[in-house]
Amino acid sequence: MDCLFCKIINGEIPSSKVYEDDKVIAFNDINPVAPYHILVVPKKHYDSIADISEKEMEIVAHIHNIINKIAIDKGFSDAGFRIINNCGSDGGQEVKHLHYHVLAGKKLPNYEANQK
Repeated sequence: MDCLFCKIINGEIPSSKVYEDDKVIAFNDINPVAPYHILVVPKKHYDSIADISEKEMEIVAHIHNIINKIAIDKGFSDAGFRIINNCGSDGGQEVKHLHYHVLAGKKLPNYEANQK
């Protein structure tokens, strides 16, 4: 498979790891848009959230638990953060492996205000 995130998970491409367990890996984005810009990626390959079967959906809950853990560990849970999951080409997904962006460390603009 020629998936960028699978190569990071397999150690073929280096990353600045923030967290890892048997189900997910989290690392700093190489093109951050906030002081904290962390990607949380399941180790099992799913193209997007639309490809997760109902019986495997617990991975999403696990990812959200890990996001909370990272927010507490990094000290931005109280100030707040944004979680983004782009799904498919119209949703802005660039890497076809399910992943969540966690943005924090500054006041983020209101998304809806930017869409007018």
